[in-house]
Amino acid sequence: MRLCSSLALGVTVAAAAALVPAVVGTPAAADGGSRSAHRPTCALDDSADFPIDTRIHRGPDTYRPGDGYQEWTVDLTNTTDETCGRVHPILVLVDRARTLKPEQIQLEFDDGARRWPVPFEKTGQGENIGVFDGAGFGGFTVAPGRTVSVEVRLTFTSDTEADRVVASAALVQRRDDDGDWVGDSNDYPFAVVPEGPASPTAEQLAQTGSGTPLATGIAAGAVLLGAGAAVVGARRFRARRR
Repeated sequence: MRLCSSLALGVTVAAAAALVPAVVGTPAAADGGSRSAHRPTCALDDSADFPIDTRIHRGPDTYRPGDGYQEWTVDLTNTTDETCGRVHPILVLVDRARTLKPEQIQLEFDDGARRWPVPFEKTGQGENIGVFDGAGFGGFTVAPGRTVSVEVRLTFTSDTEADRVVASAALVQRRDDDGDWVGDSNDYPFAVVPEGPASPTAEQLAQTGSGTPLATGIAAGAVLLGAGAAVVGARRFRARRR
Protein backbone atom coordinates (compact mmCIF):
# COMPACT_ATOMS: atom_id res chain seq x y z
CA MET A 1 0.00 0.00 0.00
CA ARG A 2 1.40 3.38 -0.97
CA LEU A 3 0.83 6.44 1.17
CA CYS A 4 0.20 9.74 -0.58
CA SER A 5 0.82 11.94 2.41
CA SER A 6 3.87 12.43 4.57
CA LEU A 7 2.57 10.03 7.20
CA ALA A 8 4.82 8.77 9.97
CA LEU A 9 4.64 6.89 13.29
CA GLY A 10 1.24 6.17 14.83
CA VAL A 11 -0.44 2.77 14.99
CA THR A 12 0.55 -0.55 13.46
CA VAL A 13 -2.05 -2.39 11.44
CA ALA A 14 -1.06 -5.87 12.59
CA ALA A 15 -3.94 -6.15 15.06
CA ALA A 16 -6.42 -5.23 12.35
CA ALA A 17 -5.64 -8.40 10.42
CA ALA A 18 -7.83 -10.38 12.80
CA LEU A 19 -10.90 -8.44 11.70
CA VAL A 20 -12.84 -10.39 9.09
CA PRO A 21 -9.77 -12.09 7.57
CA ALA A 22 -11.90 -13.81 4.96
CA VAL A 23 -12.23 -10.64 2.92
CA VAL A 24 -8.50 -9.90 2.82
CA GLY A 25 -7.22 -10.22 -0.70
CA THR A 26 -10.68 -10.30 -2.28
CA PRO A 27 -10.44 -8.50 -5.64
CA ALA A 28 -12.51 -5.38 -6.08
CA ALA A 29 -15.10 -5.06 -8.80
CA ALA A 30 -14.10 -2.60 -11.49
CA ASP A 31 -15.97 0.71 -11.67
CA GLY A 32 -18.96 -0.13 -13.77
CA GLY A 33 -17.06 -3.17 -15.04
CA SER A 34 -15.27 -1.08 -17.63
CA ARG A 35 -11.96 -0.13 -15.99
CA SER A 36 -8.80 -2.19 -16.06
CA ALA A 37 -7.73 -3.86 -12.83
CA HIS A 38 -4.34 -2.20 -13.31
CA ARG A 39 -5.54 1.33 -13.96
CA PRO A 40 -2.93 3.85 -12.67
CA THR A 41 -3.76 5.50 -9.39
CA CYS A 42 -4.45 9.22 -9.17
CA ALA A 43 -2.20 9.38 -6.12
CA LEU A 44 1.08 10.99 -7.13
CA ASP A 45 4.34 9.69 -5.69
CA ASP A 46 5.92 13.15 -5.41
CA SER A 47 2.97 14.78 -3.66
CA ALA A 48 2.86 15.45 0.07
CA ASP A 49 -0.91 15.89 -0.01
CA PHE A 50 -3.81 13.55 -0.53
CA PRO A 51 -5.34 13.84 -4.02
CA ILE A 52 -8.92 13.77 -2.70
CA ASP A 53 -10.05 16.62 -0.46
CA THR A 54 -12.57 15.00 1.87
CA ARG A 55 -15.07 16.91 3.97
CA ILE A 56 -17.94 15.77 6.14
CA HIS A 57 -20.85 18.21 6.05
CA ARG A 58 -22.08 17.75 9.56
CA GLY A 59 -25.52 16.48 10.35
CA PRO A 60 -27.39 17.04 13.61
CA ASP A 61 -25.60 17.63 16.90
CA THR A 62 -27.71 14.97 18.63
CA TYR A 63 -29.17 11.58 17.74
CA ARG A 64 -31.95 9.91 19.68
CA PRO A 65 -31.75 6.10 19.55
CA GLY A 66 -34.69 4.46 17.85
CA ASP A 67 -35.60 7.60 15.91
CA GLY A 68 -35.43 7.79 12.14
CA TYR A 69 -32.36 8.29 9.99
CA GLN A 70 -30.54 11.62 10.01
CA GLU A 71 -28.89 12.71 6.77
CA TRP A 72 -25.53 14.31 6.00
CA THR A 73 -22.98 14.22 3.20
CA VAL A 74 -19.34 13.43 2.56
CA ASP A 75 -17.74 15.46 -0.24
CA LEU A 76 -14.97 13.91 -2.32
CA THR A 77 -13.12 16.56 -4.34
CA ASN A 78 -10.47 15.51 -6.84
CA THR A 79 -7.61 18.00 -6.67
CA THR A 80 -5.61 16.36 -9.47
CA ASP A 81 -5.83 16.39 -13.26
CA GLU A 82 -6.47 12.64 -13.37
CA THR A 83 -9.65 10.69 -12.77
CA CYS A 84 -9.72 8.95 -9.39
CA GLY A 85 -11.67 5.71 -9.47
CA ARG A 86 -12.43 2.88 -7.06
CA VAL A 87 -12.50 5.25 -4.11
CA HIS A 88 -13.98 3.78 -0.92
CA PRO A 89 -14.68 5.90 2.17
CA ILE A 90 -13.97 4.30 5.54
CA LEU A 91 -16.01 5.81 8.37
CA VAL A 92 -14.59 5.71 11.90
CA LEU A 93 -16.84 6.29 14.91
CA VAL A 94 -15.12 6.84 18.25
CA ASP A 95 -17.31 7.11 21.33
CA ARG A 96 -15.95 8.47 24.57
CA ALA A 97 -17.20 5.58 26.72
CA ARG A 98 -16.10 2.94 24.17
CA THR A 99 -19.41 1.15 24.77
CA LEU A 100 -20.94 1.67 21.33
CA LYS A 101 -21.51 -1.68 19.62
CA PRO A 102 -21.27 -2.23 15.86
CA GLU A 103 -24.78 -3.67 15.68
CA GLN A 104 -26.19 -0.48 17.25
CA ILE A 105 -24.98 1.62 14.33
CA GLN A 106 -27.27 1.77 11.31
CA LEU A 107 -25.69 3.62 8.41
CA GLU A 108 -26.38 3.71 4.68
CA PHE A 109 -24.77 5.54 1.78
CA ASP A 110 -26.17 6.42 -1.64
CA ASP A 111 -24.09 5.85 -4.78
CA GLY A 112 -26.60 7.69 -6.98
CA ALA A 113 -28.42 4.52 -7.98
CA ARG A 114 -29.26 2.82 -4.70
CA ARG A 115 -28.58 2.85 -0.98
CA TRP A 116 -26.02 0.48 0.48
CA PRO A 117 -25.91 -0.62 4.14
CA VAL A 118 -22.57 -0.25 5.89
CA PRO A 119 -21.71 -2.99 8.40
CA PHE A 120 -19.41 -1.99 11.24
CA GLU A 121 -16.64 -3.83 13.05
CA LYS A 122 -14.97 -2.92 16.34
CA THR A 123 -11.20 -2.64 16.57
CA GLY A 124 -9.07 -3.63 19.53
CA GLN A 125 -8.86 0.06 20.43
CA GLY A 126 -12.65 0.35 20.73
CA GLU A 127 -13.29 2.26 17.50
CA ASN A 128 -16.14 1.25 15.21
CA ILE A 129 -15.21 1.21 11.54
CA GLY A 130 -17.43 0.84 8.49
CA VAL A 131 -16.31 0.46 4.88
CA PHE A 132 -18.41 1.85 2.04
CA ASP A 133 -18.36 -1.35 0.01
CA GLY A 134 -20.58 -4.17 -1.10
CA ALA A 135 -20.95 -6.85 -3.74
CA GLY A 136 -21.34 -5.06 -7.05
CA PHE A 137 -20.16 -1.69 -5.76
CA GLY A 138 -16.82 -0.75 -7.33
CA GLY A 139 -16.23 2.46 -5.42
CA PHE A 140 -16.75 6.09 -6.38
CA THR A 141 -15.19 7.73 -9.43
CA VAL A 142 -14.26 11.41 -9.18
CA ALA A 143 -13.36 13.33 -12.36
CA PRO A 144 -10.49 15.86 -12.34
CA GLY A 145 -11.42 18.98 -10.41
CA ARG A 146 -14.89 17.68 -9.65
CA THR A 147 -16.72 16.90 -6.41
CA VAL A 148 -18.85 13.86 -5.65
CA SER A 149 -21.22 14.37 -2.73
CA VAL A 150 -22.02 11.08 -1.02
CA GLU A 151 -25.33 11.11 0.83
CA VAL A 152 -25.20 9.29 4.16
CA ARG A 153 -27.99 8.29 6.56
CA LEU A 154 -27.26 7.44 10.18
CA THR A 155 -29.30 6.28 13.14
CA PHE A 156 -28.80 4.17 16.25
CA THR A 157 -30.84 1.31 17.68
CA SER A 158 -33.06 1.97 20.66
CA ASP A 159 -30.74 0.17 23.11
CA THR A 160 -27.82 2.58 22.46
CA GLU A 161 -26.59 4.30 25.61
CA ALA A 162 -26.00 8.02 25.98
CA ASP A 163 -22.55 8.95 24.75
CA ARG A 164 -20.48 11.45 22.81
CA VAL A 165 -19.14 10.37 19.46
CA VAL A 166 -16.74 11.67 16.82
CA ALA A 167 -17.12 10.55 13.21
CA SER A 168 -14.31 10.94 10.69
CA ALA A 169 -13.56 9.43 7.32
CA ALA A 170 -10.57 8.20 5.38
CA LEU A 171 -10.45 7.22 1.71
CA VAL A 172 -8.79 4.25 0.10
CA GLN A 173 -8.37 3.78 -3.65
CA ARG A 174 -8.62 0.06 -4.10
CA ARG A 175 -6.27 -1.72 -6.48
CA ASP A 176 -6.86 -5.47 -6.52
CA ASP A 177 -5.69 -6.65 -3.07
CA ASP A 178 -3.67 -3.50 -2.45
CA GLY A 179 -4.52 0.20 -2.37
CA ASP A 180 -3.56 3.79 -1.68
CA TRP A 181 -4.66 6.22 1.00
CA VAL A 182 -6.12 9.10 -1.00
CA GLY A 183 -7.97 11.29 1.52
CA ASP A 184 -9.07 11.98 5.07
CA SER A 185 -11.76 14.22 6.50
CA ASN A 186 -12.54 16.68 9.23
CA ASP A 187 -14.16 15.49 12.47
CA TYR A 188 -17.92 15.44 13.00
CA PRO A 189 -18.73 15.40 16.74
CA PHE A 190 -22.22 14.60 17.99
CA ALA A 191 -24.03 13.17 20.99
CA VAL A 192 -26.30 10.17 21.38
CA VAL A 193 -29.05 11.28 23.74
CA PRO A 194 -31.62 8.58 24.60
CA GLU A 195 -33.64 10.93 26.76
CA GLY A 196 -33.44 14.20 28.63
CA PRO A 197 -34.53 17.77 27.92
CA ALA A 198 -31.18 19.36 27.17
CA SER A 199 -28.94 18.95 24.14
CA PRO A 200 -25.17 19.19 24.61
CA THR A 201 -23.49 22.46 23.83
CA ALA A 202 -20.93 22.93 21.06
CA GLU A 203 -18.20 23.09 23.72
CA GLN A 204 -19.30 19.78 25.20
CA LEU A 205 -19.28 18.16 21.80
CA ALA A 206 -15.83 19.51 21.09
CA GLN A 207 -14.61 17.68 24.18
CA THR A 208 -15.77 14.34 22.78
CA GLY A 209 -12.39 13.46 21.41
CA SER A 210 -10.54 15.74 19.08
CA GLY A 211 -7.52 13.81 18.00
CA THR A 212 -9.66 10.82 17.03
CA PRO A 213 -7.39 7.77 16.57
CA LEU A 214 -8.28 7.64 12.89
CA ALA A 215 -5.14 5.71 11.99
CA THR A 216 -6.32 2.59 13.79
CA GLY A 217 -9.74 2.76 12.18
CA ILE A 218 -8.54 3.27 8.64
CA ALA A 219 -5.98 0.52 9.02
CA ALA A 220 -8.68 -1.89 10.14
CA GLY A 221 -10.97 -0.61 7.40
CA ALA A 222 -8.34 -1.27 4.79
CA VAL A 223 -8.13 -4.87 5.94
CA LEU A 224 -11.91 -5.22 5.72
CA LEU A 225 -11.77 -3.74 2.23
CA GLY A 226 -8.95 -6.02 1.20
CA ALA A 227 -6.64 -3.07 0.52
CA GLY A 228 -3.46 -3.48 2.44
CA ALA A 229 -3.07 -7.19 3.03
CA ALA A 230 0.46 -7.00 1.69
CA VAL A 231 1.58 -4.51 4.30
CA VAL A 232 -0.24 -5.67 7.43
CA GLY A 233 2.21 -5.48 10.29
CA ALA A 234 4.84 -3.77 8.17
CA ARG A 235 3.95 -0.09 8.24
CA ARG A 236 2.77 2.56 10.68
CA PHE A 237 0.31 5.31 10.00
CA ARG A 238 -0.62 8.64 11.43
CA ALA A 239 -3.80 10.28 10.15
CA ARG A 240 -3.29 13.84 8.97
CA ARG A 241 -5.65 15.96 11.04
CA ARG A 242 -7.37 19.12 9.86
